[in-house]
Amino acid sequence: MDLLLEYREQLLAGLVTTVQLALASLVLSVTMGLLGAWAKLSASRAANAVAGAYTTVVRGVPDLVLIMLVFFGGQVTVNRIGAATGLWNYVEISQFAAGALTIGIIFGAYFTETFRGAILAIPRGQIEAGISTGMSGPLLFRRIIWPQMVRYALPGFGNNWLVQLKTTALVSVIGLQDLVYNAFAAGRSTGALFTFMAAAFVIYLALTAVSDLGLRALERRYSRGVARA
Repeated sequence: MDLLLEYREQLLAGLVTTVQLALASLVLSVTMGLLGAWAKLSASRAANAVAGAYTTVVRGVPDLVLIMLVFFGGQVTVNRIGAATGLWNYVEISQFAAGALTIGIIFGAYFTETFRGAILAIPRGQIEAGISTGMSGPLLFRRIIWPQMVRYALPGFGNNWLVQLKTTALVSVIGLQDLVYNAFAAGRSTGALFTFMAAAFVIYLALTAVSDLGLRALERRYSRGVARA
């Protein structure tokens, strides 16, 4: 316990980085998921093909491989394009940016299917009724599609978020000083690796527990007025 107190600032800094990374990647993944769901449900064959290729490729490659490809290969590619075109000088992609971008893209593929299934679960008659009353596209989305989509998507959304939160630990491999990285470094320097990994275990468990409580509150809010079997 004394060791944990001695390294508390290092662990707290890692925790803050982990939460920031998870939230940044969540914003991107939700955005990608909404765009992907729209593309898969659109009448455009090109949009369907692009969204289908995106979800197939991303879900078929290990997360760690994609993170390393973006961090190492992405930086080389960006700088080669800059050198060839003369549009920019040397660009360095940080571990945080690479991790947030990659995790956001990865889970955007999963959110695509979650949101697509939720939209398909909305009774078609309600959407047609909104159209018949003269609702514009944005108004129809805000008043009819969005509230029900959230209710249907929340179980899958919650599962994706909890997995996404734990996936942030992979970014420690490319040197981001998150919770796992700092706990591992402290454990190696003190010879108490088990103690610090156990602390990381407890902290991740607490994060997922708090997330679960928040998701349950959201589910109750969006289920108001809905009859349960």
